[in-house]
Amino acid sequence: MKRWNGWGEETFEYPLHDDALAFLASRIGTGQAVQDASFEAACASLAASRLPDHPLVDKAPATRLRNALGQSLPDWLKLRYGRIGRAPDGVAYPESAEQVRELIFFAMQHGAALIPQGGGTSVAGHLTAPDGERPVLAVNMTRMGRLHHLDRQAQLATFGAGVLGPDLEAQLRAHGYMLGHFPQSFEYSTLGGWVVTRSSGQQSLRYGRIEQMFAGGVVETPQGRLDIPTFPASAAGTDLREIVLGSEGRMGILTEATVRVSALPEYEAFHAVFFPDWERAEAAVRTLAQARGGLSMLRLSNPLETVTMLALAGHKRLIGLLEGWLRLRGCGEGKCMLMIGVSGTRRLARVALAAALATCAAHQGVHVGRRMGDKWKEGRFRNVYLRNAAWQQGYVIDTVETAVDWPRVSLMMGAVEAAATGVLGGMGEKVHTYTHLSHLYAQGASVYTTFVYRLAGDFETDMARWRALKHAVSMAIVDNGGTISHQHGVGSDHAPYLAAEKGPAGIAAMQALFSHFDPQGIMNPGKLLPGGQGA
Repeated sequence: MKRWNGWGEETFEYPLHDDALAFLASRIGTGQAVQDASFEAACASLAASRLPDHPLVDKAPATRLRNALGQSLPDWLKLRYGRIGRAPDGVAYPESAEQVRELIFFAMQHGAALIPQGGGTSVAGHLTAPDGERPVLAVNMTRMGRLHHLDRQAQLATFGAGVLGPDLEAQLRAHGYMLGHFPQSFEYSTLGGWVVTRSSGQQSLRYGRIEQMFAGGVVETPQGRLDIPTFPASAAGTDLREIVLGSEGRMGILTEATVRVSALPEYEAFHAVFFPDWERAEAAVRTLAQARGGLSMLRLSNPLETVTMLALAGHKRLIGLLEGWLRLRGCGEGKCMLMIGVSGTRRLARVALAAALATCAAHQGVHVGRRMGDKWKEGRFRNVYLRNAAWQQGYVIDTVETAVDWPRVSLMMGAVEAAATGVLGGMGEKVHTYTHLSHLYAQGASVYTTFVYRLAGDFETDMARWRALKHAVSMAIVDNGGTISHQHGVGSDHAPYLAAEKGPAGIAAMQALFSHFDPQGIMNPGKLLPGGQGA
């Protein structure tokens, strides 16, 4: 059973060990645990459903609560404090495109807002029920997850859009293929969610972002069905895939997606390299990204993230020995860790790895082998469970991410971290903030920053802290020329900052597109467009 008010399975714990807690206390002070609201109390707080009965719609409070919110920090605050506010008035679990069409018609008939859902892992407010008098229907797509067709010659696979990451890869693996899209939310997010939020997986250097994988599909809209055929390439006007990618449920519900798949790699390995400082580390990864050398992943941690990862790793004696050895090799204070991934045939992967390690060595990088890489791979979908453990100790963890061209990468990193430190400092609190570059391109890189700070123990105060932090770091992104989202999407949390990126003409074009497919404005209103446009 999934946690109703946290991340992942109820039975899995990833505790913070004593050394990690001492590390956090030294940085930002000792946290004070907060008493969580009970599931029963949260259910009892929901208003009565305003939807009429329908055979596909479940109006039970427990079902509505479990589909009410995502995984953003404000979502967590509402769930943990039992301050849910608006929730869906009913939840449907369609099993066919025909049932999706029936539900859209039902929502139109009764003036209901309709919120498409996948695995519920949104960290940008995609699932929040809009304020107002009209009822809200959540449509959970996770029962539509079957592999419909595999074209081995074209390497195309067609799935129900509600397929969860592990189920998708298991169905492909049975035939010798894989998609290779591994966001940190992989275990609980869906293919349709990846497409409509323009997700990016950890090994995007080899397999690409989701827009490179998405070949076509079917969208059910209030105006009818939109079929997007597959082509290897086309010059026939507007690419219809592009109006679905990043649409966040505003034009309809993606029911079926065809994706470009790859043969299972013969060989895969992850290696760790340490650099003496950020300047040499950034120069190395920029060189590697622009060389296009056949790697599957580059993930560079700045000095504070490197210190944090080593502190949280446990095995204090072994980490101490490693740090002593690195100091002898010139990597002491200020060191940065790079994770390198290679996938493919054994020969080509090893050639790519050797070339990458030679580039790292030219920038004074120190290769420490596969052991840390193996540990990273083992825990890459588990680290997010630290959010649960941190909360239990009185701390919250939040993130923000963007992407910029190479000349602005370091400036952006510094600006976002400084904005967080400044705004929480003004509220009398310290924040532990650190950054990594998780997706690298010839043009630039994503910049992904994490914030750890203490809970106040009061819903209004904690929500005010989050709003102040979110605004400060989002303005730092806008002011330094970054996209408001590289991989998490826009939702409602990032919508106020989208106009700076798209401009008036761009926002108007998006509004016109959504209005064409959804003239009544029932599809996920209040998301993506600034100021609640289309709500």
